[in-house]
Amino acid sequence: MARVITVTLNPALDLAFDLEELTLGMVNRPRNAQLEAAGKGVNVARVLASLGHHVVVSGFLGRDNDGPFQRAFTQLGVTDAFVRVPGETRINAKLAEKSGRVTDINGPGIGVDATQVAALLNSIKQQLNAEPVDAILVAGSLPPGLSLTSFATLLTELKATGVPLWVDTSGEALLCAIEVAPEAVKPNELELAHWAGEALDDHAKRVSATCRLYQAGIGQALLSAGADGVIWVNAKGTWQSTPPRVQAANTVGAGDTFVAGMLHGVLSQQSDEETLRFATALSAESVRHVGVGNAHADDFAVLLQHTQVQRLHASRTEGTSQ
Repeated sequence: MARVITVTLNPALDLAFDLEELTLGMVNRPRNAQLEAAGKGVNVARVLASLGHHVVVSGFLGRDNDGPFQRAFTQLGVTDAFVRVPGETRINAKLAEKSGRVTDINGPGIGVDATQVAALLNSIKQQLNAEPVDAILVAGSLPPGLSLTSFATLLTELKATGVPLWVDTSGEALLCAIEVAPEAVKPNELELAHWAGEALDDHAKRVSATCRLYQAGIGQALLSAGADGVIWVNAKGTWQSTPPRVQAANTVGAGDTFVAGMLHGVLSQQSDEETLRFATALSAESVRHVGVGNAHADDFAVLLQHTQVQRLHASRTEGTSQ
């Protein structure tokens, strides 16, 4: 199996509440509550480890409350290469209702400085020197103190190692990442529209914008459209997936699960169709419950069968339809 480094710059302890319905201004009593070491890169690591990959988890952790993370990493069997910084890692509250609506209350995160960013880069390079690495994923929001300029420098340094660099972030950090041209990014429809400078209000425009993202230097250009599926453009062509219908209970881990599924397929040298089908089905599995997707679910084979994958064109230079 592959060896992957996941970098979570702004991790969190996720405090998830499962509610019938959130009532503002009142006492709300959840059906379930769960505290879990999280952050986008940590979530991806959780999935990859369950699929048998060797994962090194990295980023910044507050040394005052890293116990839940240490226990999670031991349970997952991943290598802990997080840089500890003074203070406490943030706590994010996630309020999931029976309707599928999720309200996030995210803390700002623990601040970092240039010395700590340099220590992180050095730690990652030590891991690269220790054993071959097949991919690096940088995921999640930026912590206080890490400017867009410093983020771009970090990505540029990681890209220069020659290891395929995947980035899953949002907002201005995403636009910054696209300028660096990593191997893969996964914007949603609004984010891609912002980058493309136009509303993506029909299928042809969505495909065209994803193709433009590929042409901007992104080797694996992925457009995430939630329940409408994913458009994927790479050197071999353009694909679209449509997920199976499931009863959505919690969508918090769906995006991270999808990224992990894509990494798994690409690094396992599955065909593009198999890769996209697997990642889409696994993401759909994740929305049925709190947490990330489980490829070992009893009915996962059924979800795979009901996931549709269509090849739109044989090469990225063809038109937007055939």
